[in-house]
Parts: sequence; structure tokens; C-alpha cells
Amino acid sequence: MLITKQLVQDELAQRSEEGADVAAITPMVEAADPNDYAGLAELLTRMETLTPDADLTAREPSDLETIRELRPCGPRRYAGAFARDRLRDKLHGAWLGRVAGCMLGKPCEGWSHDLIQAYLEAAGEYPLRGYFPLIAPYPTAAPGTKPRALNVYRGFINGAPKDDDTDYTILGLHILEEHGTNFTTEDVAAEWLAHMPYHQVYTAERVAYQNLVNGLQPPETATHANPYREWIGAQIRADMWGYVSPGRPELAATLGYRDARLSHVKNGIYGEMWAAACVAAAFVEDDPRKVILAGLSEIPARCRLAEALQMTMKWANEDDDWQDTWAKVNRDYGSYHVVHTINNACAVALALLHSGGDFTKAITISVMCGWDTDCNGATAGSLMGAMLGADAIPEQWTEPLNDTLESAGYGFGLCRISDLAARTLDQASLVLASGL
Repeated sequence: MLITKQLVQDELAQRSEEGADVAAITPMVEAADPNDYAGLAELLTRMETLTPDADLTAREPSDLETIRELRPCGPRRYAGAFARDRLRDKLHGAWLGRVAGCMLGKPCEGWSHDLIQAYLEAAGEYPLRGYFPLIAPYPTAAPGTKPRALNVYRGFINGAPKDDDTDYTILGLHILEEHGTNFTTEDVAAEWLAHMPYHQVYTAERVAYQNLVNGLQPPETATHANPYREWIGAQIRADMWGYVSPGRPELAATLGYRDARLSHVKNGIYGEMWAAACVAAAFVEDDPRKVILAGLSEIPARCRLAEALQMTMKWANEDDDWQDTWAKVNRDYGSYHVVHTINNACAVALALLHSGGDFTKAITISVMCGWDTDCNGATAGSLMGAMLGADAIPEQWTEPLNDTLESAGYGFGLCRISDLAARTLDQASLVLASGL
């Protein structure tokens, strides 16, 4: 594996966030020659010897048994049955919500909140209430940015193009169809190598993919030369496990854990477990606060992600305006990378909490927060779609999708969203019938 200076710098940030003392090695990293690959590899090796903060390490395990020991009380599994027609509508809603939210966030992926606000104000459309508008000439309000393909802007959308935020959801469905809920992390690895093109995976997933090709096995695939091991990549893979575990947040989190450990550790794992459990609860709960709490009940109570989400819930309860809550989240957690798990999970949570149960408000707020906007819009949309059902999602979001979703996955191609929802219903029905 080629060790770049960027990767070494990202590892330095990761070690610092883990509470390791990086004072001595920081100037060495800053002064490193980007063309001295041997020297960069040596710096990476030296950082592997740094000791993380002991208290933080104790609060943030990466094995499932200890994670469960440290989680708070929670619903684990809701009582009651699901009417098949209602479950069908909710699953269809979750799929539509995920795709619509992802599409909404694609034009401004990686932008800051301030840049998004400036762009939308220039378009006369702040706050956002529909798909992202295109400013022509593009875009005087967003210096330093460049336009996306036209097919992600309002008025130009005709189906949803490929995106990793939906590629993994389709792949998760295929994993369940091939292996059932007893799939292993090794099964996930094999599915990646068979179906995911290397250049369609990013950050932690790309490093894990390289590690697999080089003969490493989980969980080492998540840790070897992988400074992105607590970034958002696992969290975006969570939704399918919640879709097939309606009302069973513990099961959803368990499936999410098996998937996440291929590429992530600690808060990277918890992000997927939290999101999967939230989705499972969203099929039963109609209160976003209860959904978030159900997710929190499946991860360690004192991990950084849990503490950040708890603070976000507190602030959202105090604030009438979502922007006030966002300012506090940005103040305390905005130092994390724009695709880190923690800050982006807070954006999803505050959007849900300030939405008042309104689908449009939930996905637009999540995107206006900035950071990883397509990921956050997708997660917020998925959760709201599961809570409300397809019939309750405004047509302005669903009609432009034309029931069509493209996948970069080998063998998946062009999919009908309604077909994906029907196949997901089959898998969820198997889980419900099994009594898991």
C-alpha cells in the first residue's frame, strides 16, 4: 500500500482524537517530504506505538460483548405484529426517503453550512424547501466550488444516479438474500470484492478493500494503515439492517456490527449500530426523540458519539431554531473531519428533532447543516420515510426519482426503487417469521 502524506496527517488527527500524546511527532509529520514514501511509512509505524487515553479506551471498546456491557437500558425489541400492507408502505417510504435525501445533498457534498447558506441566499431559496437549485452562471455565491452533473439539480432530476450511500444499501440487501441474517464479516468482505468497484469505495472502505486484496482479514482490515476507521463510512451502510429488523433495534445493531467491523472501530462501529437501531425503531416509534434514544441504547453510554448525541438532544430541546442547535454542535464537534461519524450523526439528530415530524424539514435541515450532506440527507430521509411511510412523503421528492436508482455495484445496474422495497419486504418478513 502506498503511504501518502495525507494519510499520515489523517492518522495524526485520529491519534489525537483518541487521546494519544502527539506533541513529539506532530512537527515530524508537518515537515515530512511527501515524496519520501519510506519516511512516511516509518512515521505511520511510529504512530502505531502511541498509547491512546486509557479512560477513553475503556469507554470505547470495539468488540460486541463489551459494547453490550456498556450500553444503557433500551427497548431491544418491541412487542406487537406488523400488518403486511403497512410494513410495505413503510419500507417503500424508507427507500424513497433515503434516495431523495441523498439526491438533495449531492450538489453540496462537503460544503460548510455558511457556504450552503450563501449559495441558497444568492438563489433566493434559503431556507431550502426542495431539491437543490442551480445558479447560472454557476455559482457566484460559492467560490472555490465546482458544479456537479446537472442530473442532481432541481428541474434536471430524472431518476437517481449511482452513489455509495445507496450502493451499500443495495449490497446489504444482496448480502441478506445470499447469506441470510447469519452472514459474517467475512461474507461482507467477499461481497465487496465481488460487487463493489474499487474506485466506488472511499476512505475507510478503500483502505479496508486494499487490505483485503493484500491478504489481511477482519478486524485487521479496519486498523492497518486506516486513519479513517472512525469516519462515517460504516454509518452509511446501516439502513438495510434496520429495514429487515423492524421493531428489533438490538438485532439491527448486531447486524450493523458485523458489517462495520470490516472497516471501522469504536465510534465508526457505533455509528452504524446507532443508525441501524434507529431505523428499526422508526418502524414503531413516531417520535424522533424516542427513535434516537433507541439507537443510543445499543452503543456504549459514555462513548464520544453517545455523549455528542445526548448533548445535541439537550440543545434541541432548549432551542426553537435549528440553527441555534447547529451552532452549538459546530462549536463543540465541528473540529472533526467533514466526513467523521460524530459531527454528522449530530446533524442527523438535530434535523429530526427540529423537524416536527415533517419529512421536508428533516431532510432539508440535515443538508443545510453542511459536512457530509448526501450521507446525512439519506439517513434523515430513511428514518422519516420509515416513520411516515411512502404515502406521506410529498410528491415533490418522489416524482423526480421516477422509481429509478442506478447502482455502481457489479450485477446490480439500474434498479426500480419499488422492486428494492418489495425484495426488502421479503427479507423483513423472513426475519419477523423467524422470531429473531
